[in-house]
Amino acid sequence: MTPEAAELIKEGMQLIGAGLAMTGAIGAGAGIGIVVGGAVQGIARNPDAGGTIQANMILGIAFAEAVAIYALVVALIILFVGV
Repeated sequence: MTPEAAELIKEGMQLIGAGLAMTGAIGAGAGIGIVVGGAVQGIARNPDAGGTIQANMILGIAFAEAVAIYALVVALIILFVGV
C-alpha cells in the first residue's frame, strides 16, 4: 500500500468516526422533542402551572443539549486532533 493510500484511508476513518460520534445528537434531538411535547401537554391540561412546567422544561432541554455538545466536542477532537 502506498503512503498516499494509507493517508486517504486514515482520513476516511477519521471522517467516519466523527460521523459516528455525532449520533449522540440524534438522542438529544429526540429527548428535546419528548420534553417539549410533554410540557405542551402539561400546560394544555393545567395552564396555571405553566410557569413551573416551562422552567422544568428549559432545564430538561439544557441537560439533553449537553449530550449533543459532548458529541460535537468528541467529533471535533477526532477530526482535528486524531493521530
